[in-house]
Amino acid sequence: MPKIVHVLAFNNAQVLDVTGPLQVFASTNDLARQRGEPLPYAVSVIAAQKEPVMTSAGLALVAEPLPAADTPCDTLVIAGGWGVYGAAEDPALVEWVREKARHTRRMTSVCTGAFLLAASGMLDGRRVATHWTRCEELARKFPSLTVEANPIFIQQGSVWTSAGVTAGIDLCLALVEEDLGSAVALEVARHLVVFLKRPGGQSQFSVTLSLQKGDSRFAELHAWIAENLTLDLNISTLAAQAGMSERSFVRHYRTETGQTPARAVELIRVETARRQLADSNASIKRIAMQCGFGSEETLRRSFTKALAVTPQAYRERFSPSNSNSASKVACGAS
Repeated sequence: MPKIVHVLAFNNAQVLDVTGPLQVFASTNDLARQRGEPLPYAVSVIAAQKEPVMTSAGLALVAEPLPAADTPCDTLVIAGGWGVYGAAEDPALVEWVREKARHTRRMTSVCTGAFLLAASGMLDGRRVATHWTRCEELARKFPSLTVEANPIFIQQGSVWTSAGVTAGIDLCLALVEEDLGSAVALEVARHLVVFLKRPGGQSQFSVTLSLQKGDSRFAELHAWIAENLTLDLNISTLAAQAGMSERSFVRHYRTETGQTPARAVELIRVETARRQLADSNASIKRIAMQCGFGSEETLRRSFTKALAVTPQAYRERFSPSNSNSASKVACGAS
């Protein structure tokens, strides 16, 4: 029997949060059909409303009604999007998700779908992923969660949560791999022309997450650091620039940002190097010197620690000058 997979949608859902996971399971079925094998999945989009679901992109989706909460199901995928806030405040829908979990083998969320899954209580005490721009908000609303900004997806037992938008594809490829093995999952990934296991995490696609707080008392200091990366940015220098004693500076800075000053300087240097690698043709050695790393090797170590990818690999992936060759590689992989 095929595994029953439901993708839960609602008005103002992110369209790719729905269609990305849907396509992973549909492509898995397509490839099984080509081999003359039984279809592994029975997939449907479901919603609490009777009328079509209007996604935030303006595309209307015809969804099936919610099945009875006690109907057995293999996997429930909860989409994200701006509409999730309303969905998470719908008592009937939250109760349905809570009850459905008792009859579902795997509960998953894509992007901000974690807010609805958290409202049901299914994420209490767990490590959780969501879109990097919503990590602080999710942690604030649900303090029992351990929200992590960098992972593409997190599995804890039968509960899976993913980062933003396209990360739902990564998550569902992992579900296929768990069900059918790595060879099938790799075949599906090649068919979709995506990574089976994407290198790195969300920080590759965002600013340095831990320091970007608009109301930070150290915002001016961060701007000054970014403009003076070649200086010796030790505690004494930073404290003087902030107009504080060294002891007071270290204590308040750690409380405000969650980072030590030294780590913050390193992250700002990495962030600047990241932009230069993508936007300029300067050599990696030159970028290392301009960003205050002192050597190419120091840049490589810091860059890899922060982004889980080397500077050269990052440039190959994100520099516009490499877009043509990247396209050729992607086409060849299909």
